[in-house]
Amino acid sequence: MRRREGKSSRHEPGEEGTRLTELEVAIRAAQAAEGKKAERVVILDMRPLTVVTDYFVICSGQSMPQVRAIARGIEEALEKDGVRLRRREGDDRSSWILLDFGGVVVHVFHHAEREYYDLERLWADAPRVEWSPVST
Repeated sequence: MRRREGKSSRHEPGEEGTRLTELEVAIRAAQAAEGKKAERVVILDMRPLTVVTDYFVICSGQSMPQVRAIARGIEEALEKDGVRLRRREGDDRSSWILLDFGGVVVHVFHHAEREYYDLERLWADAPRVEWSPVST
């Protein structure tokens, strides 16, 4: 498997004028999800396993309105930081919403859908990233 060499994975300046790394984007997405009471928020380091993206953020909600609120909260938080959403898969009726920020892909599931697809088991070899729910 070929790894990306010398990839500059920075985003546009946010409110403070700083640029975020892909890891910082993943952590901010996880914190935004946590702020919307998402369950079992996990960041997986995908770099050793695929060239498609650097990090997965996986989380779930108890209801469809909560799933939508989590996804919107992540989009809004990252937009404030100058991170552009490249693609969104899923609509207001979806039980799985995917947010593609390039080097970070966020999966927001309804809890039953998360159990069914079980991405953590599928990507079990991906290291988990430690993060703090509270932005410092």
